Amino acid sequence: MHWRLWIGVVVFLGLSLTGLLPAAQPAWKAGTARFKITPQEPLWMTGFGFRDHPAEGQLHDLWIKVLVLESADGHRGVIVTSDVCGISKATYESLCQELQARCGLDRSQIKVTYSHTHTGPALRECLQDYHAWDDAARDRTTQYTLALEKALVENIIKALDSMSTATLWAIEGTADFGVNRRNNDESQIDKLLASGEPFKGPVDHRVPLLVVRGSDGVLHAVVFGYACHTSMLALYQWSGDYAGFAQLALEEKHPGLQAMFYQGCGGDQGAMPRRTVELTQQNGVKLAAAVEAALALPLRPITPQLKTAFEFVDLPFEKTMTAEDLRAFSNQGPHYQRWGQRMLRRLETGETFPTSHPYAVQVWKLGTDQLWISLGGEPVVDYALKFARLFGPTTWTHGFTHDLTAYIPSRRVWDEGGYEGGFLGEYGLPAMRWTPDVEDRITAGVQRLVDHVRK
Repeated sequence: MHWRLWIGVVVFLGLSLTGLLPAAQPAWKAGTARFKITPQEPLWMTGFGFRDHPAEGQLHDLWIKVLVLESADGHRGVIVTSDVCGISKATYESLCQELQARCGLDRSQIKVTYSHTHTGPALRECLQDYHAWDDAARDRTTQYTLALEKALVENIIKALDSMSTATLWAIEGTADFGVNRRNNDESQIDKLLASGEPFKGPVDHRVPLLVVRGSDGVLHAVVFGYACHTSMLALYQWSGDYAGFAQLALEEKHPGLQAMFYQGCGGDQGAMPRRTVELTQQNGVKLAAAVEAALALPLRPITPQLKTAFEFVDLPFEKTMTAEDLRAFSNQGPHYQRWGQRMLRRLETGETFPTSHPYAVQVWKLGTDQLWISLGGEPVVDYALKFARLFGPTTWTHGFTHDLTAYIPSRRVWDEGGYEGGFLGEYGLPAMRWTPDVEDRITAGVQRLVDHVRK
């Protein structure tokens, strides 16, 4: 060997032994999986109370997609996105129990989200009073849901087994089609658009992106959110609404990409005008374009650190229903009647209703400063705006995670009343409203979890 080469080897070894050369940088590991959930038998849709028969065909397939992450110290997190309206507490608890038993994951590590599409399948015990179905239809729904739960657990295991070295990045884009549906009359939207008059009420037009690249730099997955109800379509054809069209557009543009949508704090947000496939596709394309524009910006690298925390926040009911209340309530609308009759039967069998509900709240910290707050049910936009102010601009907050609890009003919306501020029975709870301190209770719970992950 040439003498200069010998010197180089000696110097390299010496530097390595003394620690003067940089060590290999720690890295994330990531894995993905997906499976199609488009029903192949007659099943009911959910999201609207007026439907009176099962779905008829499809606009596009429905999917559940999984991304698993592992930080440098081996801590794992599971992100699930799904083309369903919501899941029940029974389904959520079943998934958590199975993943604890089979994968050693606690519920702080499990983020199960649903796009809230109103053209997705009804699932067991979720918005069950919406449907005038018979026992056979209910049984088909239960069996479909149980099969879906089993397939989801298997695909999470598949994603865990497929993990490989990855890098993570964060960025925010913008899309402007979300409208505060409480403060703008849908019947007047065309006039407002023609006049150029701005829409009223708070909105959150941010599009948060979590970007996963392989060690070779190839784009593997993009997880993106937006605060706007996926209720543009009221058809009988399966679809993921505008979010489904956005994911399709991104995956067509980037072969091999797994595009994953989650719903923000869109409890009081909607897209207007709506009701046509063309308008829905247009908003899907707008959202996909917002993701593409964000991907072209300088992304924030996320170091391979993950901390997760979870808490059930006790939310009291303002009033728990009595048998007398239910008998008086049973004359209001078909799905309210079904709810009232079902609740009354439960009381007649000797059941005692609870006076509060355990509300699921979760916080992740990725890297040194990226907070990701997940709330159950349908929180209004005030929560996302508030937590960004409290905890900083690198804070993402979304709802429609864990179980589809109910609408979650802020104090402002609770005081205003109306649809998003009131009746909990629509979700199968035995009550009318939360107590007026609902926002304070949730904020305190989130603050405790943020303090924990920031230690």
